[in-house]
Amino acid sequence: MKWPSLKETKEIQVVNNHRYKVSVCDWMMLKRQKVGAMELAEELGADGLELDMGGLGKRVSFDNKFTDKHFQELFISECNRLGIELSSIAVSAFYGQSFAKRENYEDLIDECIATMKALGVKVAFLPMGNQSDLVKEPELYPVVLGRLKVVAKKAEAAGVVIGIETTLPAKEEAKLIDKISSPSIRSYVNFSSILKRGGNIISDLKTLGKDRIVQIHASNTDGYWIENDPALDMKEVKATLDKMGWSGWLVVERSRDAKDVHNVKKNYGANARYLKSVFQVNQ
Repeated sequence: MKWPSLKETKEIQVVNNHRYKVSVCDWMMLKRQKVGAMELAEELGADGLELDMGGLGKRVSFDNKFTDKHFQELFISECNRLGIELSSIAVSAFYGQSFAKRENYEDLIDECIATMKALGVKVAFLPMGNQSDLVKEPELYPVVLGRLKVVAKKAEAAGVVIGIETTLPAKEEAKLIDKISSPSIRSYVNFSSILKRGGNIISDLKTLGKDRIVQIHASNTDGYWIENDPALDMKEVKATLDKMGWSGWLVVERSRDAKDVHNVKKNYGANARYLKSVFQVNQ
Protein backbone atom coordinates (compact mmCIF):
# COMPACT_ATOMS: atom_id res chain seq x y z
CA MET A 1 0.00 0.00 0.00
CA LYS A 2 1.30 3.46 -0.94
CA TRP A 3 0.84 5.87 1.97
CA PRO A 4 0.79 9.67 1.64
CA SER A 5 3.90 11.44 2.88
CA LEU A 6 3.90 13.19 6.25
CA LYS A 7 3.95 16.50 4.40
CA GLU A 8 0.76 15.54 2.58
CA THR A 9 -0.97 14.83 5.90
CA LYS A 10 0.13 18.21 7.29
CA GLU A 11 2.49 16.75 9.88
CA ILE A 12 4.55 19.23 11.91
CA GLN A 13 7.34 20.48 9.71
CA VAL A 14 10.93 19.75 10.74
CA VAL A 15 12.66 23.12 11.15
CA ASN A 16 16.07 24.42 12.25
CA ASN A 17 17.63 22.36 9.44
CA HIS A 18 17.41 19.18 11.50
CA ARG A 19 16.00 16.03 9.95
CA TYR A 20 15.48 14.58 13.42
CA LYS A 21 14.36 16.47 16.51
CA VAL A 22 14.37 15.45 20.16
CA SER A 23 11.44 15.77 22.55
CA VAL A 24 10.84 14.83 26.19
CA CYS A 25 7.65 13.71 27.99
CA ASP A 26 6.15 16.16 30.48
CA TRP A 27 4.47 13.48 32.61
CA MET A 28 7.60 11.36 32.94
CA MET A 29 9.53 14.43 34.12
CA LEU A 30 6.85 15.06 36.78
CA LYS A 31 5.72 18.20 34.93
CA ARG A 32 2.39 17.03 33.53
CA GLN A 33 0.54 20.05 32.13
CA LYS A 34 2.76 22.43 34.07
CA VAL A 35 3.99 25.64 32.47
CA GLY A 36 7.46 24.96 33.88
CA ALA A 37 7.75 21.91 31.63
CA MET A 38 8.74 24.10 28.68
CA GLU A 39 11.48 25.86 30.61
CA LEU A 40 12.77 22.50 31.81
CA ALA A 41 12.75 21.12 28.25
CA GLU A 42 14.73 24.15 27.09
CA GLU A 43 17.20 23.75 29.96
CA LEU A 44 17.71 20.10 29.05
CA GLY A 45 18.52 21.04 25.47
CA ALA A 46 15.47 19.36 23.96
CA ASP A 47 13.78 20.71 20.85
CA GLY A 48 10.28 19.91 22.00
CA LEU A 49 7.85 18.53 24.51
CA GLU A 50 5.28 15.75 24.46
CA LEU A 51 2.31 16.85 26.58
CA ASP A 52 0.01 14.42 28.34
CA MET A 53 -3.79 14.64 28.27
CA GLY A 54 -3.91 13.99 32.03
CA GLY A 55 -4.97 11.14 34.26
CA LEU A 56 -8.25 9.29 33.83
CA GLY A 57 -8.70 6.60 36.48
CA LYS A 58 -12.40 6.27 37.32
CA ARG A 59 -13.23 9.73 35.99
CA VAL A 60 -15.49 10.19 32.98
CA SER A 61 -12.98 12.49 31.28
CA PHE A 62 -9.33 13.41 31.58
CA ASP A 63 -7.88 15.59 34.30
CA ASN A 64 -7.12 18.04 31.53
CA LYS A 65 -6.22 21.69 32.16
CA PHE A 66 -6.11 22.41 28.44
CA THR A 67 -9.87 22.81 28.27
CA ASP A 68 -9.18 26.30 29.70
CA LYS A 69 -8.51 28.79 26.89
CA HIS A 70 -6.35 31.00 29.11
CA PHE A 71 -4.17 28.00 29.99
CA GLN A 72 -3.87 27.10 26.30
CA GLU A 73 -2.70 30.61 25.44
CA LEU A 74 -0.24 30.61 28.33
CA PHE A 75 1.38 27.39 27.09
CA ILE A 76 1.59 28.60 23.50
CA SER A 77 3.09 31.91 24.62
CA GLU A 78 5.71 30.15 26.74
CA CYS A 79 6.62 27.77 23.91
CA ASN A 80 7.12 30.70 21.55
CA ARG A 81 9.21 32.56 24.12
CA LEU A 82 11.54 29.61 24.69
CA GLY A 83 11.58 28.21 21.16
CA ILE A 84 10.17 24.88 22.33
CA GLU A 85 7.82 23.03 20.00
CA LEU A 86 5.01 20.71 21.02
CA SER A 87 5.91 17.47 19.30
CA SER A 88 2.83 15.53 20.32
CA ILE A 89 -0.01 14.94 22.75
CA ALA A 90 0.04 11.69 24.74
CA VAL A 91 -3.03 9.81 25.91
CA SER A 92 -0.97 7.90 28.46
CA ALA A 93 -4.09 7.15 30.54
CA PHE A 94 -4.78 4.32 28.10
CA TYR A 95 -1.73 2.47 29.38
CA GLY A 96 -4.05 1.48 32.24
CA GLN A 97 -7.45 1.79 30.54
CA SER A 98 -9.12 -0.50 28.01
CA PHE A 99 -9.44 1.16 24.63
CA ALA A 100 -11.47 -1.87 23.55
CA LYS A 101 -13.92 -1.75 26.46
CA ARG A 102 -14.14 1.89 27.56
CA GLU A 103 -17.70 2.93 26.67
CA ASN A 104 -16.98 6.63 26.15
CA TYR A 105 -13.83 6.18 24.06
CA GLU A 106 -15.23 8.45 21.35
CA ASP A 107 -15.72 11.30 23.81
CA LEU A 108 -12.15 10.86 25.04
CA ILE A 109 -10.76 10.89 21.51
CA ASP A 110 -12.85 13.97 20.74
CA GLU A 111 -11.32 15.72 23.77
CA CYS A 112 -7.83 14.71 22.68
CA ILE A 113 -8.36 16.04 19.16
CA ALA A 114 -9.89 19.27 20.49
CA THR A 115 -6.79 19.74 22.67
CA MET A 116 -4.52 19.06 19.70
CA LYS A 117 -6.30 21.66 17.61
CA ALA A 118 -6.26 24.23 20.41
CA LEU A 119 -2.50 23.84 20.85
CA GLY A 120 -1.64 23.41 17.17
CA VAL A 121 -0.33 19.85 17.63
CA LYS A 122 -0.60 17.40 14.73
CA VAL A 123 0.33 14.08 16.37
CA ALA A 124 -1.13 12.14 19.32
CA PHE A 125 0.22 9.04 21.03
CA LEU A 126 -2.41 6.40 21.81
CA PRO A 127 -1.16 3.23 23.54
CA MET A 128 -3.42 0.19 23.60
CA GLY A 129 -1.96 -0.70 27.00
CA ASN A 130 -2.30 -3.79 29.16
CA GLN A 131 -6.10 -3.72 29.03
CA SER A 132 -6.24 -4.04 25.23
CA ASP A 133 -3.35 -6.44 24.67
CA LEU A 134 -4.07 -7.96 21.27
CA VAL A 135 -1.56 -10.75 21.82
CA LYS A 136 -2.97 -11.93 25.15
CA GLU A 137 -6.58 -11.23 24.14
CA PRO A 138 -6.82 -11.75 20.36
CA GLU A 139 -10.62 -11.73 20.61
CA LEU A 140 -10.35 -7.94 21.11
CA TYR A 141 -8.77 -7.48 17.67
CA PRO A 142 -12.00 -6.84 15.70
CA VAL A 143 -13.22 -4.45 18.40
CA VAL A 144 -9.97 -2.46 18.37
CA LEU A 145 -9.92 -2.46 14.57
CA GLY A 146 -13.48 -1.15 14.41
CA ARG A 147 -12.84 1.54 17.01
CA LEU A 148 -9.63 2.68 15.32
CA LYS A 149 -11.55 3.10 12.07
CA VAL A 150 -13.92 5.42 13.94
CA VAL A 151 -10.95 7.30 15.39
CA ALA A 152 -9.41 7.52 11.91
CA LYS A 153 -12.44 9.36 10.54
CA LYS A 154 -12.35 11.85 13.40
CA ALA A 155 -8.62 12.42 12.96
CA GLU A 156 -8.92 12.82 9.20
CA ALA A 157 -11.64 15.43 9.62
CA ALA A 158 -9.40 17.36 12.03
CA GLY A 159 -6.25 17.02 9.93
CA VAL A 160 -4.29 15.22 12.65
CA VAL A 161 -2.53 11.87 13.03
CA ILE A 162 -3.03 9.35 15.84
CA GLY A 163 0.02 7.20 16.47
CA ILE A 164 -0.83 3.85 18.05
CA GLU A 165 1.31 1.50 20.11
CA THR A 166 0.22 -2.15 20.27
CA THR A 167 1.76 -5.34 21.62
CA LEU A 168 1.61 -6.93 18.16
CA PRO A 169 4.77 -7.96 16.31
CA ALA A 170 5.74 -5.35 13.73
CA LYS A 171 4.43 -7.42 10.81
CA GLU A 172 1.00 -7.73 12.45
CA GLU A 173 0.91 -4.08 13.49
CA ALA A 174 1.64 -3.14 9.89
CA LYS A 175 -1.29 -5.32 8.77
CA LEU A 176 -3.57 -3.65 11.34
CA ILE A 177 -2.62 -0.19 10.09
CA ASP A 178 -3.17 -1.27 6.49
CA LYS A 179 -6.62 -2.64 7.36
CA ILE A 180 -7.58 0.72 8.90
CA SER A 181 -6.40 2.25 5.62
CA SER A 182 -6.19 5.85 6.79
CA PRO A 183 -3.33 8.36 6.65
CA SER A 184 -4.45 9.49 10.12
CA ILE A 185 -3.64 6.20 11.91
CA ARG A 186 0.02 5.27 12.05
CA SER A 187 2.49 3.49 14.28
CA TYR A 188 4.06 5.28 17.22
CA VAL A 189 7.14 3.10 17.65
CA ASN A 190 8.37 2.43 21.19
CA PHE A 191 11.84 0.89 21.47
CA SER A 192 11.09 -0.30 25.00
CA SER A 193 8.01 -2.22 23.86
CA ILE A 194 9.89 -3.83 20.97
CA LEU A 195 12.62 -5.06 23.31
CA LYS A 196 10.09 -6.21 25.91
CA ARG A 197 8.37 -8.52 23.44
CA GLY A 198 11.71 -9.89 22.21
CA GLY A 199 11.69 -8.03 18.93
CA ASN A 200 14.54 -6.40 17.04
CA ILE A 201 14.45 -2.63 16.73
CA ILE A 202 16.18 -2.44 13.35
CA SER A 203 14.12 -5.15 11.66
CA ASP A 204 10.89 -3.77 13.17
CA LEU A 205 11.62 -0.29 11.79
CA LYS A 206 12.21 -1.80 8.35
CA THR A 207 9.06 -3.94 8.57
CA LEU A 208 6.84 -1.02 9.52
CA GLY A 209 8.46 1.17 6.90
CA LYS A 210 8.87 4.90 6.53
CA ASP A 211 5.25 5.82 5.84
CA ARG A 212 3.63 3.86 8.68
CA ILE A 213 5.81 5.42 11.41
CA VAL A 214 4.70 8.81 12.71
CA GLN A 215 6.93 9.22 15.79
CA ILE A 216 9.31 7.21 17.95
CA HIS A 217 9.73 6.78 21.70
CA ALA A 218 13.48 6.31 21.40
CA SER A 219 14.18 5.05 24.92
CA ASN A 220 14.15 1.81 26.88
CA THR A 221 12.89 0.90 30.35
CA ASP A 222 14.77 2.39 33.29
CA GLY A 223 18.20 0.99 34.01
CA TYR A 224 20.69 2.85 31.85
CA TRP A 225 20.93 6.14 30.02
CA ILE A 226 20.40 5.64 26.29
CA GLU A 227 24.12 6.04 25.54
CA ASN A 228 25.04 3.31 28.07
CA ASP A 229 22.29 0.82 27.24
CA PRO A 230 23.68 -2.34 25.57
CA ALA A 231 20.24 -2.98 24.03
CA LEU A 232 20.22 0.34 22.14
CA ASP A 233 22.48 1.13 19.21
CA MET A 234 21.41 4.61 18.17
CA LYS A 235 24.03 4.94 15.46
CA GLU A 236 22.57 1.86 13.77
CA VAL A 237 19.07 3.22 14.31
CA LYS A 238 20.07 6.49 12.64
CA ALA A 239 21.70 4.69 9.71
CA THR A 240 18.52 2.63 9.27
CA LEU A 241 16.18 5.63 9.43
CA ASP A 242 18.47 7.57 7.07
CA LYS A 243 18.32 4.75 4.55
CA MET A 244 14.53 4.51 4.94
CA GLY A 245 14.21 8.25 4.33
CA TRP A 246 12.29 8.80 7.56
CA SER A 247 12.44 12.07 9.49
CA GLY A 248 10.65 13.37 12.56
CA TRP A 249 10.57 13.40 16.36
CA LEU A 250 12.52 11.11 18.69
CA VAL A 251 10.85 11.30 22.10
CA VAL A 252 12.52 10.36 25.39
CA GLU A 253 10.08 8.56 27.70
CA ARG A 254 12.32 6.64 30.12
CA SER A 255 15.92 5.28 30.09
CA ARG A 256 16.65 6.70 33.52
CA ASP A 257 19.72 5.63 35.51
CA ALA A 258 18.40 3.03 37.97
CA LYS A 259 20.86 4.28 40.60
CA ASP A 260 19.51 7.83 40.40
CA VAL A 261 16.06 7.42 38.89
CA HIS A 262 14.52 10.55 40.45
CA ASN A 263 17.13 12.95 39.11
CA VAL A 264 15.06 14.42 36.27
CA LYS A 265 17.57 16.94 34.98
CA LYS A 266 20.46 14.51 35.03
CA ASN A 267 18.61 11.64 33.32
CA TYR A 268 16.64 13.52 30.69
CA GLY A 269 19.42 16.00 30.06
CA ALA A 270 21.89 13.19 29.35
CA ASN A 271 19.45 11.39 27.06
CA ALA A 272 18.46 14.50 25.12
CA ARG A 273 22.06 15.55 24.63
CA TYR A 274 23.10 12.09 23.48
CA LEU A 275 20.29 11.75 20.95
CA LYS A 276 21.10 15.16 19.53
CA SER A 277 24.80 14.28 19.32
CA VAL A 278 23.94 11.21 17.23
CA PHE A 279 20.98 12.37 15.16
CA GLN A 280 21.71 16.04 14.58
CA VAL A 281 25.38 15.84 13.69
CA ASN A 282 26.04 17.00 10.13
CA GLN A 283 22.33 17.65 9.64
